[in-house]
Amino acid sequence: MNLRMIGLAAVVVVATLVPLAASARTAGPPATGSSSSEEAESGAKNGAGTGEAAGLPAAGLLPGLGASDGVAGTEGAHGTGTGERAPAHTSERCGPELASPDGVEAQTCVLTDGGRTWARTYYRNATGDELTSVLTLMGPGGRTWQTNCPIEEGDEPGTCETPRERSLGAASHYSAVAEFAAAWAGADAALLLRSGNNSRMATGR
Repeated sequence: MNLRMIGLAAVVVVATLVPLAASARTAGPPATGSSSSEEAESGAKNGAGTGEAAGLPAAGLLPGLGASDGVAGTEGAHGTGTGERAPAHTSERCGPELASPDGVEAQTCVLTDGGRTWARTYYRNATGDELTSVLTLMGPGGRTWQTNCPIEEGDEPGTCETPRERSLGAASHYSAVAEFAAAWAGADAALLLRSGNNSRMATGR
């Protein structure tokens, strides 16, 4: 008789605890995955996941000058020697921004717009001397176009560009390189910096 009563009491206790345990699980804190989703959403709103890794324009080494490496549509005004950007809808294929120990900074691009292709180099000359820049655009079929630009000394940015020629193919079929040297040394001047639209390192003394 006593054993039967004990057994019934145990069943009642178990039946009471099961709903309590279920209630505790329902009222507990949310899963950590929900928190991660909120963080990801917050990061997207704050711009996380953008920048160089996402293939978007990044801040340049030369303020107001060069675009990020790669291809980008740009806005602004035509380059007129003042370091301004290309107009909207102009495509630029730019190399990295390079600097020489002497104080020359440059970035070189191939631009296309309206069936025309040309080369442009953005530069800053902090060497203390006047320089000369030879900018060469190389196109399909071995075609080349070259421009010589005098580079005044100073910390203000500037540009040098080749004539705008009728496009002979896709922009990816073109390349450009700019070479900077001291103006006073003439033909014997040592190369201070070579900047190309597909450069990966500076060349100079």
